[in-house]
Amino acid sequence: MNDFDLIIKNVERFITLNEEEKQLFISYLRIVKVKKKQFIVQPGFPCHNRSYIVSGSFQTYLLDGNGQEHVVGLCVEDWWAGDFESYITQQPATMFLEALENSTIIQLNYEDEQKLYELVPKFERFFRRQVEQGTLALRMRLRWALSSTAEERYEEFIQRYPHFLQRFPQYIIASYLGMTTQFLSKIRNHKGKS
Repeated sequence: MNDFDLIIKNVERFITLNEEEKQLFISYLRIVKVKKKQFIVQPGFPCHNRSYIVSGSFQTYLLDGNGQEHVVGLCVEDWWAGDFESYITQQPATMFLEALENSTIIQLNYEDEQKLYELVPKFERFFRRQVEQGTLALRMRLRWALSSTAEERYEEFIQRYPHFLQRFPQYIIASYLGMTTQFLSKIRNHKGKS
């Protein structure tokens, strides 16, 4: 299986493509190797690409007025990543998207996506479904952050993403969950004694 087979399989969860449509889609894609700690999105620069993760992991974060990082997203293989607001508006990004491992991504740029919609309209349905899924995840995360205790957020996280515990450092998970690393350690220790 090659890298393009993976992205085609991802797309075909929502739409069916014939061989000609697959080849057209592939012609708009580019494979990019990303080194650990490299940014593929940075504040101040428009996000020109949707990125599909073939291998590796990423964190999306923003900085507050004190320079404190706040992790707002974690991404792994077979997920799409980027600063969606910047991508859609083609305005400067407000977040960082950083590789946490050496990674391989496949990118589709904004202009080519617009051409794709004209040539194969069903891609609009695919990307609409991506937006719907992302919006649902964001709403669930917002509800979870506002109405759950730290312990409940951690419980939900490990039930939803147990494999993330091995993929992401504890300080990143703590930031994603809206707590300090020390508090997360306390929760994990307490849980380990239960």
